[in-house]
Amino acid sequence: MLETSTRLLELLSLLQARRQWSGAELAERLQVGARTIRRDVERLRRIGYPIEATPGIDGGYRLGAGGSLPPLLLDEEEAVAVAVGLRAAASVGVSGIEETSVRALAKLEQMLPARVRRRVGALAWAMVPRRGYGPIVDPEVLAVIAGACRDRERLRFAYRAHDGTRARRVVEPLRLVHTGRRWYLVAWDLAREDWRTFRVDRIEPPLATDRRFPERKPPAEDLAAYVARGVSSARDRYQARVLLMAPVAELQQRVPAWAGTLEPYGADACVLHTGADWLGGLAVYVADIGVEFRVLDPPELRDRVRELGQRFLSASG
Repeated sequence: MLETSTRLLELLSLLQARRQWSGAELAERLQVGARTIRRDVERLRRIGYPIEATPGIDGGYRLGAGGSLPPLLLDEEEAVAVAVGLRAAASVGVSGIEETSVRALAKLEQMLPARVRRRVGALAWAMVPRRGYGPIVDPEVLAVIAGACRDRERLRFAYRAHDGTRARRVVEPLRLVHTGRRWYLVAWDLAREDWRTFRVDRIEPPLATDRRFPERKPPAEDLAAYVARGVSSARDRYQARVLLMAPVAELQQRVPAWAGTLEPYGADACVLHTGADWLGGLAVYVADIGVEFRVLDPPELRDRVRELGQRFLSASG
């Protein structure tokens, strides 16, 4: 019985993660036969999940909208994780998200056992979320983009460039990336026939979805690092590479995504890719990371590090 219940939860999770699955795909993921998948789908229907099935080569299973859903089942760790996420949502730069998160947290508490409810309530009382300081985006715009990414549907929208000019864009969306300051969409631009990064706060509603498109190879394995590098190159006058004498794992907490990206360089070193308009500030920032380093480029940064080093030595006596 426990094995069957676990499999039902895994099946439900798969159906929620993607728009449609074939029976063969679900059977392969869950390592069971097609007949077992059909039986499990019927069990989920009986407890209120509206699962639709379509026959044929292009058919499969999908989780429909609406219906009477059973109570939320979370263990203690999952409930705490959801509560932390809801309380932290105020810093993600989405319009109206804080009020919505508070309402969702109140509903979550009502559905939990007393002991877990006390822990979640304590978290809600004690946590003070940091307010975001980037531009605010429309949650409806995020929802439409996220759905198009998941379902591989083309997007049509008006985009406002940094100089205020507007243009219509048709793209094949890949992923949304949140850098801690802003939301970005990574997408294949059909007119330019290349990957582009769009600031979501500059995407103007209404957005329209178009026909589905085949999957493309992403522009990078680490999309967060890809966006950070692109934003830095467009924003900063100087682009720098600095060899840091410590492994990536040791420095990930000291170098946030908005400050630069780390690339492994052997077992005990890494290369920091970063940028700035002010070389002096960049030199001090790199030195303050707290490990030995060597500036690879640009030459102007090497000169500034040497100059500041001499001044600091002189000032320290």
